[in-house]
Amino acid sequence: MATIRQDDFIQSVADALQYISFYHPVDYITNLARAYEIEQSHAAKDAMAQILINSRMCAEGHRPICQGTGIVTAFVKVGMETQWEPSAKGMMTMQEMVDEGVRRAWKDSDNVLRPSILRDPAFTRKNTGDNTPAMVVVEMVQGGDVDVTVASKGGGSEAKSRFAMLNPSDSVVEWVLKTLPGMGAGWCPPGMLGIGIGGTAEKSMVMAKEALMEPIDMQELIVRGPKNKIEELRIELYTKVNQLGIGAQGLGGLTTVLDVKIMEYPTHAANLPVAMIPNCAATRHLHVKLTGEGPVMVDPPSLDAWPKLEMDVHTARRVNLDTVTHEDVKTWKPGEVLLLSGRLLTGRDAAHKRMTEMLSRGEKLPVDFKGKFIYYVGPVDAVRDEAVGPAGPTTATRMDKFTRQMLEATGLLGMIGKAERGPAAIDAIREFEAVYLIAIGGAAYLVSKAIKSAKVLAFEDLGMEAIYEFEVVDMPVTVAVDTKGTSVHQTGPAEWAAKIAHGIGGVPILQ
Repeated sequence: MATIRQDDFIQSVADALQYISFYHPVDYITNLARAYEIEQSHAAKDAMAQILINSRMCAEGHRPICQGTGIVTAFVKVGMETQWEPSAKGMMTMQEMVDEGVRRAWKDSDNVLRPSILRDPAFTRKNTGDNTPAMVVVEMVQGGDVDVTVASKGGGSEAKSRFAMLNPSDSVVEWVLKTLPGMGAGWCPPGMLGIGIGGTAEKSMVMAKEALMEPIDMQELIVRGPKNKIEELRIELYTKVNQLGIGAQGLGGLTTVLDVKIMEYPTHAANLPVAMIPNCAATRHLHVKLTGEGPVMVDPPSLDAWPKLEMDVHTARRVNLDTVTHEDVKTWKPGEVLLLSGRLLTGRDAAHKRMTEMLSRGEKLPVDFKGKFIYYVGPVDAVRDEAVGPAGPTTATRMDKFTRQMLEATGLLGMIGKAERGPAAIDAIREFEAVYLIAIGGAAYLVSKAIKSAKVLAFEDLGMEAIYEFEVVDMPVTVAVDTKGTSVHQTGPAEWAAKIAHGIGGVPILQ
């Protein structure tokens, strides 16, 4: 029988959350590096290279993989024989212990993490300031130890979670293949799919999330062959999802998912609940086990697991943001890589909502956007000599409903975000001959190195959602929607689905 000090539990959670903020799981890196090697789509290969380069930089620099440092979920398995020694604050609940661990991790001065959790979600949406509360799933099990798996899940991928109550005779495979393309690329593929089958609505969702904590082993499974129906289903889904040609960042390519994980549970005869939750390029989770011998600190992984890559920018077009004109922008081609230098404005959901309300009231905006580019980003606070912390893009579709008014009323020249734009935004981009560029989701630290200075221009009360002015040098982006409204997120996957269907590049997927 173990006696677990609550302080040891709290410190173990805090250390694990710091660890996963800058260390990818090695199995993810190994499988992403393999996918990079076999990829034949230039755009997808470039995206994976940036993710891998960013990951190594974060492992070396101990800074967040992604600016969206996530909402914490803790899966805690408590042995029935476990005894607890109270902390200095007295006997705490499991929720209170996990939250205290989150609070310590997010306030660590050596690696400050971005608080993203908002209280009063339906109304005022005020930031709690320390990323609490966490989501805590507790299970009582045999023994006297405590197993904890912590994960930090980005909002972009969490937003793509899907659930359906299928009929018992319906096909899970058909539902997944029908549902996945509609999720877009905001979950930053390539990643994993967690699928929960059975139980009740809430049980299937928890299983889908917990399945994502398992190690990536699809290639080993394919080599040895499936041993049961669930493993057969995993392979079938893995194969058919990758045949969709969605590819890295939704740009079209061979690898959309690195693995498919499935958990199941008995269900009612009338039901077939199915949940699907994707894990993004910022895959972050870690398992620790407390046995009463003090806090658990996991050894850092060997950097030998990370490939040493460099960005290939020799064909990129350099753009001066301070002098670029509308005529210049009209010459940019879909899929073209640009290196941006000069002054770049920022703004995401809360700033856009406030600006559109001001415009609707006939008020003047505090920032002049005419001829400028806006970057959809909520950066991490800087530490040490940084101009800004990791500053990768957020999902652009959330700004679609603001796009027409912003382009019409401000003279904005272009936007930068991640993933695709919806039909309404593309129509507005075409009408105003603007442009939409993407930075690579999952490469936030790499992007931040191009930012040489940052200052708040407006809406300081919005914290990370304030409007900043960045001074950037050679910030890498890709033209995703040109001034004619051509979207690479439509053309790329269609092109690669056709190529795969005709056997071009199809064989390496399963090798």
